[in-house]
Amino acid sequence: MNFLSHYYFDRDINNCYHILGIVLPDLLKNADKNIILHPEKLQHTDKNINSIIAGWNKHLAVDRYFHSSDFFATYSHQLKKQLLPAIEGSPVKPFFLGHVALELIIDNLLLTTGEIQVEDFYTNLATCETAAIDEFLIFSGLADSSVFLKFYADFNRSQYLHTYAETHQIAYALKRICMRIWRNPFTPEHEAQMNEVLSDYRDYLLPDFMSIFEEITNKLIAI
Repeated sequence: MNFLSHYYFDRDINNCYHILGIVLPDLLKNADKNIILHPEKLQHTDKNINSIIAGWNKHLAVDRYFHSSDFFATYSHQLKKQLLPAIEGSPVKPFFLGHVALELIIDNLLLTTGEIQVEDFYTNLATCETAAIDEFLIFSGLADSSVFLKFYADFNRSQYLHTYAETHQIAYALKRICMRIWRNPFTPEHEAQMNEVLSDYRDYLLPDFMSIFEEITNKLIAI
């Protein structure tokens, strides 16, 4: 799941460090794909560091349930098939595209249906102390946190997740993600056709998208 989908499950929690933790695995991956941390079983004397770890573990649980669900298997496969004609000639792997596009559409639906407020998400992150984040990273084994901290500051400053509410921006966000792997993933023609497919699929998914949140919530309660 993407940032805002992870936030949905803990949107009522008033603990910025926990909120940071639920998106931190993806933030680290976006900052530098070579960063690999495993703080899952660590315990710290600082409660804020432990809150980040708890959020991190929640992230892993949510992703595990999401990626093993029939919802993910069905809709990502459908979306992949619908996107195939639109990206003919592109180097992007169709499975990857269907996977990421589905997650972006779900984030868009959360915003456009009012299930979450992206401003609340950023407000939470803004109250986290950089020193605590740095301590978590060092404690988890990251030798140099400077690259991530710069990326994180830019992430908070740009607040680009606001654009996920605009359906026509989904294709652009998808392109930016693909550019981390492929230098020139799409032509302008690809993007135009993808926009049409994604917009139509977003409308198709609208009546059922909350079912995956209900399913995962029930599984989290049962832990």
